[in-house]
This record gives sequence, C-alpha cells and structure tokens, in this order.
Amino acid sequence: MTHTRQILLALILGVAAGGAINLLVPQWVPLVDHHILAPAGQVFLRLLQFIVVPMVFCALVLSFTQVERDEHVTHYAGKLLVLYIITSAVALAIGMAVAAWLTPGLGLGDVGQVSIEAKEPVPLSQWLVGLVPRNPFEALADANLLQIIIAAALVGIAARQLPEQSQAFIKTLESGYHITLKILSMVLKLAPIGVFALIASVVASQGLELLIKLGLYVFGLLLALGGMALFYLAVLALAGARPGAYLRHFSESLSFALGTASSNAALPIALKNAAAYGAPHQLSAFALPFGTALKRDGAAVLQGFNALFVAQLFGVDVTLPLVITIFATGLLVSFSTAGVPGAGLVAMSTVLSAAGLPLEGVAVVAGVDRFTDGFRTALNVMGNTANAMLLARVQHEPERQAAKPEHS
Repeated sequence: MTHTRQILLALILGVAAGGAINLLVPQWVPLVDHHILAPAGQVFLRLLQFIVVPMVFCALVLSFTQVERDEHVTHYAGKLLVLYIITSAVALAIGMAVAAWLTPGLGLGDVGQVSIEAKEPVPLSQWLVGLVPRNPFEALADANLLQIIIAAALVGIAARQLPEQSQAFIKTLESGYHITLKILSMVLKLAPIGVFALIASVVASQGLELLIKLGLYVFGLLLALGGMALFYLAVLALAGARPGAYLRHFSESLSFALGTASSNAALPIALKNAAAYGAPHQLSAFALPFGTALKRDGAAVLQGFNALFVAQLFGVDVTLPLVITIFATGLLVSFSTAGVPGAGLVAMSTVLSAAGLPLEGVAVVAGVDRFTDGFRTALNVMGNTANAMLLARVQHEPERQAAKPEHS
C-alpha cells in the first residue's frame, strides 16, 4: 500500500474511531482525547514543524545562490503575485456563487455559541514594515515565513557575490538540507498514526450531531472547494502542466494537509513532491515557501461562502455594495490568514465586521470549522503548488524552446 493510501485510510479509520468513542462511550472522551489522541497528534505536528524552518531556510538560501541574476527573484515574485490575485479572486467568486445558489443559511436556527472578537486588519504600511526581520534568529524561532524569505534572500545573494569565502557555508547548508530530508523521511513513517490521532481527536471531542444539522452548509462549502480544485486541474491541463502527474506527485502533501489542517506542516512534503514532479529546485524552493506564507484559496472560498451564508441566516439583503465589500475584504484577508488550524474563524470575523454582518454568525459555523478545515488546507496547498508548477511551466518553456536546434 502506498504512503498516500495509508494516510487516507488513517483518515477514514480516525473518523470511524472518533465517532464510535463519541457515540458509544462518551464518558471516555476526556480521558482518551486529552491523554492519548490529542498528545499523539500534537507530537506528530511538532515533528513536522521541527523541520519546516531549517529545511525552508536551507532550500531558500541555496536557491538564491543558484539564481543567475537578482532580477529573476523579483520576476518570480511578481508573476506569482499576479497568479495569486487572479486565482484567489476566482476562489472567492466560486464560494459566493455556491452560497447564493444553495442558500444554506435560510431557515436555520441558532446552532452554536462562541464568542470571537473581530480582528482589526493590519495597515498596509505596518504589514510591509513587518516583512523586514529585526532579528533573523527571531524570524526563524517564530517560523515567520515572509521574514525568513527576506533573510534567506539577503544571505543567498551575498553568498553568491562571495563565491570563494562562502563555499564552506554553502556546503554546510547543502548538508543541512539533506539532513532535514532524511529526518522528514523518518517522520513520514509516523504519518498514519499521527493523522489517525488528529482526526479521531476532533471527531471524538466534537461529535457528528452538529455536522448533520449543518449538513447543507458543509456540503455547499465542500462543493465550492471541489469546484476550485477542478478549476486548477483544468488550468494545469490547458497550460500543458500534466494534471495527472501533478496529482500523482502531490497527492502526499495534499493528503497531509487534509489530515493536519496545517499548510506549514505540509510544506516540507510539498518541497519533496515538487522535486519528484520535476520542478526546478531554484524556483520551487522560493515559490512554495512564498505561497505557504501568502496563498490561501481555501480561506478565500471560506470567506466568500460564509459571508453570504451569514447574510442569509440573519435575513440581510445581499446588495451590490455588500457583495463588493465582501469580495474586496475577503481577498485581502485570504492573504493574511495564518497557515495553522482554526485561523479561518478569526479571519471570518474581520470580513463580517467590514461588511456590517452580525459577528454571531461565527458561532454558527465554529462547531464544524475543524471538520472542514482540512479540506480548506488541502486547497491552500493545491493552490500554492499548482501556481508554482504553472510558473515553472511558463518560465522554463521558453528556455526549452530556445535550447532546441534550429532547422534550416
């Protein structure tokens, strides 16, 4: 059995085990969850997060030392940002369209109580200042991917301009990168156990009753997420980027994202999958951490879908100004959502507040947020990796064409 199938089987068994514990022996839930399932899942997540920063930093510095000119990095980032904005807008539109079509919020009563305060959006100037690390070690300790990218760029560009003096340093980083790859292969052997524990913990502690009551909401959100995934496969096919090969090579990182609900935890696996897919290392080593920090298609679908759901739930008229506000705010918020479980709820409060919609809507979906979080994270990872592979196709196709001999 392949590793990906083992993870998917662990997901299914985790749901079954968690549901059985919740339904048959509910008195055991605190004991089993708090002392067995939750700790086992957290240990697995910590092992993945343990290698994220050293692997990403080493890969980034090495990619910057291999880039021929500094302008190439700006070129990569500029093209990626254009792709991110376009595809995130499509994700928002799909989320809003499915919510408008299914109207999951009509006729639904109060189903939850959660108190979440609206989060004030960070001003653009402050966000830009925050990209520059004051202390590179602090950026590494906090796993701030955007700051790590800036720090790695400075180190890599400087090292490239000092080829003799930096030779030993680069060899050390190469050794460090291969060591993290070895650790990753060791951690991956525990993946079925870790994924089983994580999903079983969620189902055992939250149960399936609320999931059934909000069935139309969950179905609609999953439908929108699936629609965006099909959009990416269609774009990959149109670009000649081998969607079948993409699914084969990246199924491991996508299933990891589904089980862990953490884009950051899936990043090392995505880097490994990109190499197997055949993406140039200098591009994927920059594009995938960059996308993990910024690209959130799952969050974009969620914000568009949830905003219209809440409007329907509380009988708010959906006007053109409201739609424009939701769209603009949702697009901005999707780029600032953290790549960790549960971050979508806090971001949702920002969109609802900006659109003048009741924040009580957060309470309604809070109970099923963790059930859908893994699917949204899988779409986040798919959006990140698909955009990187599209850029690899666009960037290197002209080079391949130029390398072909001309026939007289």
